Amino acid sequence: MTTLFSRIIAGDLPGRFVWNDPEVTAFLSTSPLKPGHTLVVPRLNVDQWTDADGDTLRRCMEVAQAIGKGVQRAWHAPRAGVVIAGFEVPHLHIHVAPVWSMSDFDFTNVSLEKDESVLDAAAEKLRAALLELGYEQAAGTETRV
Repeated sequence: MTTLFSRIIAGDLPGRFVWNDPEVTAFLSTSPLKPGHTLVVPRLNVDQWTDADGDTLRRCMEVAQAIGKGVQRAWHAPRAGVVIAGFEVPHLHIHVAPVWSMSDFDFTNVSLEKDESVLDAAAEKLRAALLELGYEQAAGTETRV
């Protein structure tokens, strides 16, 4: 089944990518909890995290951890939060965002970011932090519009 995320991964829809490897990609949410809110998504179309095989889920969490280190560094956040909800899109995705308190996890506070430059700047900031941390998977990623 084709999903919104598989279309973004294929380049059919725009995305601000910050990570690419053979199994997993990551791109910024267009409705962020906080600047830098990133979605870690397997290339394999898996509906729910409970449906994923162990290797796919393990790799997604490894990438989520790397992204978490990046968002903490880029935004000087005390924590990197992770949420696996899965109601919005039927394709496994892990939300990773810089967080300062539990209220930062409130998805009722998100709204579509209409200023493209804000998202572009956040993507560049996160890519730079990931590269500083030695994650070469951030190199060569781009914003596809």
